[in-house]
Amino acid sequence: MTSQISVTVNGEPRRVPAPATVASLVSSLGIDPAKVAVERNLEIVPKSTYAAVSLSEGDALEVVHFVGGGQDDDDGWTVAGRTFKSRLIVGTGKYKDFAQNAAALEASGAEIVTVAVRRVNVSDRNAPMLTDFIDPKKFTYLPNTAGCFTAEDAIRTLRLAREAGGWNLVKLEVLGEAKTLYPDMMETIRATEILARDGFDVMVYCVDDPIGAKRLEDAGAVAIMPLGAPIGSGLGIQNQVTIRLIVEGAKVPVLVDAGVGTASDAAVAMELGCDGVLMNTAIAEAKDPVRMAQAMKLAVEAGRLAYRSGRMAKRKYADPSSPLGGLI
Repeated sequence: MTSQISVTVNGEPRRVPAPATVASLVSSLGIDPAKVAVERNLEIVPKSTYAAVSLSEGDALEVVHFVGGGQDDDDGWTVAGRTFKSRLIVGTGKYKDFAQNAAALEASGAEIVTVAVRRVNVSDRNAPMLTDFIDPKKFTYLPNTAGCFTAEDAIRTLRLAREAGGWNLVKLEVLGEAKTLYPDMMETIRATEILARDGFDVMVYCVDDPIGAKRLEDAGAVAIMPLGAPIGSGLGIQNQVTIRLIVEGAKVPVLVDAGVGTASDAAVAMELGCDGVLMNTAIAEAKDPVRMAQAMKLAVEAGRLAYRSGRMAKRKYADPSSPLGGLI
């Protein structure tokens, strides 16, 4: 197996093949080296030396370029070195067919779609496949381990997914039991450690526990995905306090995963400072999935805008909008 080293690029942890240079890193990011400046461990790297400067375990790099006027209208988010505009991730289960799934995905504006790994129907060569409706060249497939109850099953599933599509960015969930579909955190942490060592960029479904979230980050998770409520329940975010604490303590993206039922739930997640929201049932089981997908898109955008705007302070008593002095 190719050896890898861990570095930090623009504040995000990243694993790169060894040996590595500044030139190979910039190339792997798909960036024109003539248009950026690179700082390595607080020292600027001259462009003429990019190919000669080797990277070492733990190096911290900043890659910068010029933007217009300091504006941040794009407001994208980055996970494992990949930047996305949409902060909504949607699933591919429970739709009446692949065509409806594809239509809802388009309406949602999402760029990432979760996919389960299942056996091919070898008895029917003409059976439709998801890739016939949702182009993996247009959307980022996020293989997940839905239905796995042990670390071994989850690891095996994701290794097969990587072999099938070459995907390193994956979503890990290791469930404790079938009634609640709550994560088994001990197995989840163990699987995260193994997958991170194996070169995967692991986004991890977990309980809404700030301590557990920190341990997952230490284990190598590139994103923390606490549940808002049990999977498929539609109950909304049940504990805003713990979600906020996870956001405040994390150095990697935090996305609410599971429990969203309607648009206001998605907006709340974003108002808490989450980097994104993942949902499936809330869209797929709506009476009109395509319209609900559009509603979720707008809710995520509105919640993010509200968070960036800074909400007013909460007060114990009324505070009139119009002055009381000078009344007729």
